[in-house]
Amino acid sequence: MAGSVLQAHDLWGGYPGNEVIRGIDLTITAGDAPLGIIGPSGVGKTTLARLLRGSMRPTRGQVTYEGRTVSRLPRKNKKDFTAAVRFQSQDSLTITDPRLTVAGNLKTAVKEARKAGRTHATSTAELLDAVALPEHFASRVMLTLSGGERQRVALATALATRPEILVLDEPFTAVDPQSRGDMARRIGALLEQLGTAAVIITHDLELVERMCPSVHFLADGQFVASGAIGEVLARAEHPAVREIAAAAPLAVQRFR
Repeated sequence: MAGSVLQAHDLWGGYPGNEVIRGIDLTITAGDAPLGIIGPSGVGKTTLARLLRGSMRPTRGQVTYEGRTVSRLPRKNKKDFTAAVRFQSQDSLTITDPRLTVAGNLKTAVKEARKAGRTHATSTAELLDAVALPEHFASRVMLTLSGGERQRVALATALATRPEILVLDEPFTAVDPQSRGDMARRIGALLEQLGTAAVIITHDLELVERMCPSVHFLADGQFVASGAIGEVLARAEHPAVREIAAAAPLAVQRFR
């Protein structure tokens, strides 16, 4: 799994007349420590995730995986890309079989990983533990889960496929605040065990502080500050960083 690279170079994108991403450079390599991308709602975080995924074409620059342009991958290479680089948004778990259980969902994901040559010994219980769900949830039917429980299972499913790179767009929105810290710790440990790099795209300062040694602050379509979150907030040189810091004074106080 070592060495696979997802890279953005001078990346611009958005919608006609409204480019919300302007000149982003980013390199993510399999095995990297989790990286945070922080910004308020409406700043372009989800657009950046779509550009990285290739579901949106850039207006300038490019996103490449192993040197190939993501938005123009041939079918075979696209299959390899989607197996190696997983994207998990806050509402991306679709349930098509009303009888499907949590265990069945996770076992399907593990089989998918095995077919792609990404075998691992992580059990259903360990995957559930990583998202702070007790083992008895394995027998639950997916349709009976709450929004927060589905979001946790979606994360466990993404981890079960053992991707080389995992891009999480606001992964904990439906999870109660009391559980987020415990989940961040457990998921971080499993990411390290699996050797999976992660990009955490969020507005949640405490989440990235718990999971990410370094962060990028996104504003005006660009990364306006980068580094350890405590150091960036302490400097707060850009108005957008100061605004985020002012909106979460208790979180900022923890970092100092």
